[in-house]
Amino acid sequence: MSLSESCAVGTDDPVVRDLTIGDALREAAAAAPQRPALVAGSADPAARRQWSYSELLAQSEEVAHALLARFRPGERVAVWAPNIPEWVLLEYGAALAGVVLVTVNPSYQAEELAYVLNQSRAAGIFLLREFRGNPMGEHLQAARDRCPHLREVLYIEAWEAFLQDATAASALPAVAPGDACMIQYTSGTTGFPKGALLHHRGLVNNGAHTMATNGARDGCVYVGIMPLFHTAGCVLAVLGALACRGTLVLVEMFEPGLVLELMEAYRANAMLGVPTMLVALLEHPDFSRRDLSSVEVICSGGSTVPAALVQRLEQVLDAPFTIVFGQTECSPVACMTRPDDSIEDKAHTLGRPMPNVEVKIVDPQSGATLPVGQLGEFLTRGYHVMLEYFDNPEATAKTIDAQGWLHTGDLCSMDERGYCRIEGRLKDMIIRGGENIYPREIEELLFKHPQVGEVAVVGLPDERMGEEVGAFLRPAPGQSLERDELFAYLREHLSPQKTPRLWFEVDAFPLTGSGKIQKFALREQWQAGQCRELTAASA
Repeated sequence: MSLSESCAVGTDDPVVRDLTIGDALREAAAAAPQRPALVAGSADPAARRQWSYSELLAQSEEVAHALLARFRPGERVAVWAPNIPEWVLLEYGAALAGVVLVTVNPSYQAEELAYVLNQSRAAGIFLLREFRGNPMGEHLQAARDRCPHLREVLYIEAWEAFLQDATAASALPAVAPGDACMIQYTSGTTGFPKGALLHHRGLVNNGAHTMATNGARDGCVYVGIMPLFHTAGCVLAVLGALACRGTLVLVEMFEPGLVLELMEAYRANAMLGVPTMLVALLEHPDFSRRDLSSVEVICSGGSTVPAALVQRLEQVLDAPFTIVFGQTECSPVACMTRPDDSIEDKAHTLGRPMPNVEVKIVDPQSGATLPVGQLGEFLTRGYHVMLEYFDNPEATAKTIDAQGWLHTGDLCSMDERGYCRIEGRLKDMIIRGGENIYPREIEELLFKHPQVGEVAVVGLPDERMGEEVGAFLRPAPGQSLERDELFAYLREHLSPQKTPRLWFEVDAFPLTGSGKIQKFALREQWQAGQCRELTAASA
């Protein structure tokens, strides 16, 4: 069917199942009790702990009972740690206990930690004393006096002592699919995070439907490189692998050489990573030396994916590439491409709505649904939408309207088949001399140039034009950035007003914990005079 308006609905297969995270874990343990469920993908092979599905369920239930010895169902408990097995056990244990898990980025400092603990009114926190030079225990002590709701501090190094409080004398509480189970803090590409309150039904089904749409088979091996404090880690990896009774190989912290070794050692079939991670894998010297023939699908998301990266990955891995699109507030996937989509659709679209999900493109001012092909704001509605921003009714009302549509702030268009294309964020749009400029078009072109490893195009304040187009570039390995050549290259393809007037070289980009480039941070660095400008040869 050909659409005339930019409004589409996904298929009704798979159906939305009415179950909790605990229900899903019990089903998997009953169906495949001895199958490997979780592997700690440590750098040291001797430290790679492993759990079968029956062991994972038993230990998760033990965690649930230990939690209930200290917390009431509905209370919030934070977890502040990297991708370690105890994080996954807490995710399942909290779900079984009816406790709401608050996820915290392990790179946070004391001020950021205090904000999350206070905003969520967390009654407890699980943490490591230190991780990769971040003195987390010290930060907690510095923040604790400002967190009046916090009564329990539990160090993961003392995990066995925590479990000693478990008692199975009483039954675990009844938990409903629509109950809150997690507060995920938005990743902060445009400012300080808000706490998205997510529910069991949304997370269980979104993880399962994403894996089904990717064509993941029963018992697949999934290498989890996305951070667990992000929905791409604790939903798409943890609950996605659970849905197909697969083996999750959990990588503590992304390191491309280790990831490639694990992919070969465990015969990985599937993986999801943001573009910055995939570029790092491709650029690593071990990439060509590892046997990656077991890979059946590679998925990306979290930001726009350059067409050249899509095509290169499919070619070198001889496996389909898919793109997921959404945000934390929608559990997180609203649209995605399919493995059998055309190269054109994979390279230039976000695919079509997920099963049982509605999507429409509207005029940001009037709210009217736009004709196909016109650019507007991406809205979505369905089982996957969050309950609210925790304790923030004003932000919730601005984001979820009276008809249940989630306003994402993304600028997209839809074609007559329901396939969507993205031009960026409403807040990222550059208005230069009254003309709207969309950074993604410029970024796609620059990424194709051999000199460029990574790129971000940002609107920078300008007294005369309002905003000027600035390009921030990291050179590809072994390459030098030549401003004159890059400028001429863009002018072959773009009109003058879209071609950047300001050019900067960076060694690395400021990233969110989930690997997205923080454009607001680049803008702040530029305003502080901290950016290294590329000059023209004639300058």
